[in-house]
Amino acid sequence: MLRMLEASLAETTKNTVKKKNAKQKEEFALKQSPTENNAIIGKNLHNILYMDLSYGRIIIEMMPNLAPNHIKRIKQLVRERFYDGHKFHNVISGFVAETGDPTGTGVGGSGKKLRAELSGTRFTRGLVGMKRDRNNPDSADSQFFILLGDAVHLEGKYTAWGRVIHGMLLMDRMRTGSPPVKPAYIVQMRIASDRGR
Repeated sequence: MLRMLEASLAETTKNTVKKKNAKQKEEFALKQSPTENNAIIGKNLHNILYMDLSYGRIIIEMMPNLAPNHIKRIKQLVRERFYDGHKFHNVISGFVAETGDPTGTGVGGSGKKLRAELSGTRFTRGLVGMKRDRNNPDSADSQFFILLGDAVHLEGKYTAWGRVIHGMLLMDRMRTGSPPVKPAYIVQMRIASDRGR
């Protein structure tokens, strides 16, 4: 009887801690600095992504006019909390930071392939695009990259779907490597218009 009581108490404590951690994550998502507020003034909150790293927030403006099907899929994955906890598995200084692979190896995904939505968008620092197999433009899944520098050689070959509008200096702080020894990771990703849901 005493063991059952102890087990029940332990389970209750464990659930309380889980709820507290979840609440802290949501509170973190609601906090916003004045510079973050300035970054989203006049923007459509349905197309703003908050990507919270362990050391700060990156704000991405999605561009549905360039890649409507990719945006639809990204929003679905974000709402499923798919990206929460994923690490940046490949970071090359001055070039790119890649994430979105649940295995953390660079070869995993959600299991749903997307057809390329190519555009004439300039691939400059801060652009967010979809990672895909080198030889198949219609193989993007859940992985994406953020350019840390200009990459003209990728233009017209990869789907661009967003741009970082706040937090590029945080991106520059990421450790490099494939994978980095101590990788940065996404604490959570949320759509601005969904806050409070």
